[in-house]
Amino acid sequence: METRELRYFVAVAEELHFGRAAQRLGIAQPPLSRAIRQMERRLGAPLLERSSRGVALTEVGAVLLREGRAALDAVDAADRRARRAAAAAGGGGSAAIVLVTKAGAANDLLAKLLDAYAAEPGAVPVDVVLCRPGEQERLLRDGRADVGLLHLPFDSTAGFDTEELRVEGQVAVLPSGHPLATRGELRVADMAGLPGLPLPRWPRFDGTFPDGPGPEVHDHTQLLQLISLGRAAAVLPEASRAGLHEGLTAVPLTDAPTVTTVIAWPPHSTSRPLAALITTATRL
Repeated sequence: METRELRYFVAVAEELHFGRAAQRLGIAQPPLSRAIRQMERRLGAPLLERSSRGVALTEVGAVLLREGRAALDAVDAADRRARRAAAAAGGGGSAAIVLVTKAGAANDLLAKLLDAYAAEPGAVPVDVVLCRPGEQERLLRDGRADVGLLHLPFDSTAGFDTEELRVEGQVAVLPSGHPLATRGELRVADMAGLPGLPLPRWPRFDGTFPDGPGPEVHDHTQLLQLISLGRAAAVLPEASRAGLHEGLTAVPLTDAPTVTTVIAWPPHSTSRPLAALITTATRL
């Protein structure tokens, strides 16, 4: 099966409409339809159910969509990493390591890691990419990042090699003037439905927001400002205390699940600088 055919099928499977998929791919609809039919003939099974009501995936099609996405991510990742290596070789140096992490998360740990690695013999530059919650996994899979800091149980580490770096509790972050801010500890139930202090809503991968009363937030800085203005509350890892400014208070949540920070990377990586960075991280 060719990469081109996989891209065709994934576009149709995601759009569930041949016209929109053809427009997305920049091709005419007839050759796209022919390509999908040829794939179905070779596989000996239908990938799509076509009717007057539209297009739907068959069970076989759902499997190919899942595996096809993973295969295309791997191809794109190989291309991006090879291009970075070629650019570095052309300049007579080593390719920088691209490290992705959620903005505002594990800042203290990241700073220690970067300082410790920079002191290692043969260290190469580390480009840090700050992303929205949940984006680290996608950037690692498609080759835009070489290594990332992920946080369990919120992020998936399926398919990655990992090393555990830190386990910590969680805290409720509140405006300092709120009555609950004077408590020595809280429970998760105390955070549900706080009058005037709803929990924030983060964007999904497609840019839309889940329903709910909380404010729409895009980054950690925006979230903390909303809390200080008395418009929201948040549940964050214990380490976030270090980044809180005046007007904010963190109260331990005794029954919140712990957060485990791991360093994660694709298992097929053979980069010596990356291996050195990971080793440095495990020594912190």
